[in-house]
Amino acid sequence: MMSRSPSLCAVILAAGESSRMGRDKALLPWPPAAPGQAASTETFLSAAIRSLSPYNDMVFVVAGRNEANISPVVYSNGAFVVTNPDPTRGQFSSLQIGLHEVLSRGRDAAMITLVDRPPLPTATIEILRDSFISATQRWKWAVIPEYKGKHGHPIIAGRELMEAFLKADSSAIARDIEHEHQDKIEYFEVGDPLVAMNVNTPEDYAALATLVTASLK
Repeated sequence: MMSRSPSLCAVILAAGESSRMGRDKALLPWPPAAPGQAASTETFLSAAIRSLSPYNDMVFVVAGRNEANISPVVYSNGAFVVTNPDPTRGQFSSLQIGLHEVLSRGRDAAMITLVDRPPLPTATIEILRDSFISATQRWKWAVIPEYKGKHGHPIIAGRELMEAFLKADSSAIARDIEHEHQDKIEYFEVGDPLVAMNVNTPEDYAALATLVTASLK
């Protein structure tokens, strides 16, 4: 019997304070402008929603105190806002809020990423989705991409891993729970360095601009 394709929702965690960046990372221009170029009107958040939407039934963005600032971007790109009322509890609490929304909408898998991760090209997302579909046929709970051995995002979590996340305390760390179920998770190497890159500081953003500019030459 053929297994059916999972019903996916995307969860973008965007409730952080962006204190090291000094401005909301969700609203950073994407792609980063090269020296002398005008900044793009696209942002990390809008580009992430656009890249994930074709492969997910819905896209949920978990906001915090920045809800008022990012909601216009979310709604104008066809996504939904879910608010973490106390983002000081940490990123894992935002993950739990997003996953609860996925399950409450009757979906059984989540494509999870962070807003400070560069939006991925279509080819990489397709590889990720296809790898998850294949992995579920081997009774795996999730897939996590790697670049040169470094774990990246988005991850795709099936119902079993989502429920493990939801049963944990809100102060938990997602990676610790992943490690508890490592035999149920499939890690796979991709050739895209963006999966393992995150942007926390202005220096990180400048380095990303250099990488993106070089890739376009």
